[in-house]
This record gives sequence, C-alpha cells and structure tokens, in this order.
Amino acid sequence: MSSKKNIVVMGLGYVGCVSAACLAEIGHNVLGVDRDVFKVESISKGQSPFFEAGLESLIKQNLANGRLKAGPLTQEALQEADVVLLCVGTPSQANGNIDTSHLRRVCEDISALLTPRTKRLAITVRSTVFPGTCEGLLESAFAHSKDVDIVSNPEFLREGTAVKDFMEPSLLVVGGSQEEAAKMVASLYEGLPVEKSVVSLRTAEMIKYACNAFHAVKIGFANEVGSLASSLGVDPEQVMATMCKDTKLNISTTYLKPGFAFGGSCLPKDLRALNFRASRLDLKLPLLGSVLPSNDEHLARSIRKVFDSSGKKAGIFGLAFKEGTDDLRESPVISIIEHLIGKGRDIRIFDPHIQLDGIYGSNLSFVVSALPHIGKLLVRSLDDLISFSDTLVIAQKPPAAEAARLAASGLPVLDLTRLEKSTATA
Repeated sequence: MSSKKNIVVMGLGYVGCVSAACLAEIGHNVLGVDRDVFKVESISKGQSPFFEAGLESLIKQNLANGRLKAGPLTQEALQEADVVLLCVGTPSQANGNIDTSHLRRVCEDISALLTPRTKRLAITVRSTVFPGTCEGLLESAFAHSKDVDIVSNPEFLREGTAVKDFMEPSLLVVGGSQEEAAKMVASLYEGLPVEKSVVSLRTAEMIKYACNAFHAVKIGFANEVGSLASSLGVDPEQVMATMCKDTKLNISTTYLKPGFAFGGSCLPKDLRALNFRASRLDLKLPLLGSVLPSNDEHLARSIRKVFDSSGKKAGIFGLAFKEGTDDLRESPVISIIEHLIGKGRDIRIFDPHIQLDGIYGSNLSFVVSALPHIGKLLVRSLDDLISFSDTLVIAQKPPAAEAARLAASGLPVLDLTRLEKSTATA
C-alpha cells in the first residue's frame, strides 16, 4: 500500500482548508473543492480564504510543489482518488438537531460522477454527525456504488491553533464498517505524533460528541465552582489550579468509565452541601445542581434493566457502594433491592466484604433502616448465591476469581458495572 494517496477534500472552510493544506504538507496529493468561488480562487492564488495561524504559508508551499490544488469536482479527479474527505457544515436546526442537507447534497454530487473503478474509494466524513449518519449515506447516496466504503474521521481542530492541532494531534479517531478502509484512512496520518484509534463506525461518530460535551462540562464546572468560591471569599483560580495538580484522580481517566450509579458517604453528601450553600447565596449553579438528579435517573434506568432481565429469584453480587469496601452508606444497590422486594421478587445478596455480624455504627444503622430483613437476604458464599438464583445481577466489579465463577454459572447475567444488556452465559 503506497503511503502517498490522492485525496479530494469537499468543503474548504476551517476544517477542510486546514485538512487539505496539512495533508499536502505531509506528502499527499490533494484537490480542494468548494461551491464558494472565493475560497477556490484564494487557494489557487496561494492565499488563505480566512486567517488561521500558519495556514497561508502551507498553502503557498504546497501549491508551488504541486501537491495542493483547488478546483471543481470532476469525474477524472474521483477516478484517481483514494479518499474523499467530506468537510461540509452540519449546522444546528431550530430544534437543536443537526442539518445534514449539505452533506447529503455533496454525497449525491459525488455519486453522480462515480464510474466503475479499478480501486476502492473511501468516502470519509470529517463533519460532526450523529451515530448512524454514515451508514445512512452509504445506504442512500451510495447504494449502487459497490466500490465505495464509508469511514468516519472526526476532526479535533480548534480555530486559532488548527494547523498545530492537525500536525500535533491530541487524538486521531477513524471508524469504519470495513476495517481495511478504516486502516487505510488512518494511514494518511502516518508520521504524526499520535496513537491511531481505529474503532467502529458509530463509535467514531459518537466520540466527537463525547469530547465536545466533556469540554463544555469542564468549562461549566470551572465557572460554577469559581462563582461559588468567589461568593465565599475564596480565590477561584487558586482552587482550580490546585485541583488540577491531581493527575491521579482529577485530571485523569479515573471515573471516566460508564457503569453503575455513584453512592457512598462523600459524593452525595458533598454535592448536597454545595448546592445548599449556593442557594443561600442566591447562586444558580445548574450544572452542579443537576448531578444528583442525573445520578438518580441513571439508577432508575438500572432498576428498569433489572426488572426487564431478572427472573423471580435474583442473586445480587455486591451490596457496598463500590468494590473493595464494606461501606453501605447511600449504596445505590440498596435502592435496587428495595424495588425488587417491593415488587415481590425473591432475592439473595452476596458481598465478599460484608458479613452482617462484622458491620456496626452508622454503616449498620443505614442498611438495617433501609432493609430491616437484611439478615435473611445475605448469603455467606458465592456458591450459595448461584445455587439460589435464576438470574444474577452484578452490582459491583467482582474480583477475577468470582467473575470467572459467575460467568461459568450458566445463568443469565446482568452486569450493572458495564452499560450492556444482560447476557446468557454458557
């Protein structure tokens, strides 16, 4: 497979123009296409159609060496192309949904010019689109194009630093239904200092939304904490700068794993305290105020999944609010158990760290208050839990040995620590 590819970039806005110039800079032959004559003529003159640091020099340099040009989309250009990058806008509609009409129109333009090919063509969507969009394009605009593969390659470029972000990427994501096409598109970026993440087609589409949502949440979080700190006479910049020094728990992958609801003696209590104090200061902090309701809704989804999946005899693995502890305070598992009992389900519980005669104080008071008959529900071994149950519900991550035994039980398993449907294990 040749490292140098022929690429057509559809759309010469910030994403498309930067992508075209940078791909030419790293050695590919690139044709930029746009309906806006000004953009095409600007690039053809060696000029950037807008200001972006470092972009115009790349355009001039690669126009001069013949690796970059701008012009109309032709049948000949498509015949020679290995990859077509779709970089057109997907603006918001009034209801918040994205408008994919530009994307669909460009795909129809491409499809009308496709001829029988001697090599496959990777139609690659750089635009931000919702999961399922790429599949829809393949099934509609390219339904009769047997030599076309659809790929998602979301961009992570910030205006003002877009050239630097391209050449020194923080993340490189490529997804496709055909692995060979996805790997070929990933190879376009060979030599850039980044690990390639080749994922499924829908995963690639979703990752861009996850990243942008997380960025927005971080900004909102910092602003709300800063506002509360200022109202309490605390330096907000010192608070956040110090918090960010913790790269083990705070600025890290810790907790960024989808799974079960949170509980315990700290997170719910401290969120309630922050929101209470904010209300006393007449501060509206909707992001912090939404965290506990969000957690409650996630727990409600888990409860519905348990009722949909479990039989009459449900075995619950885990009672503490997380693995590796015997702390039962505000454990979300207890809410699930209360609902199961309330609906007449017969349940048993096993937690490797909990025996009723070994807990005391507020820990004991909490669980006895919530589950007065807890002594009858706890079993002393995993074997007892398995032999009782017709369905197993995993409410905390089991150690490797216990996980293997649960998997080997032959019972249907619903693992709440992973956002997946129940599975029948053999």
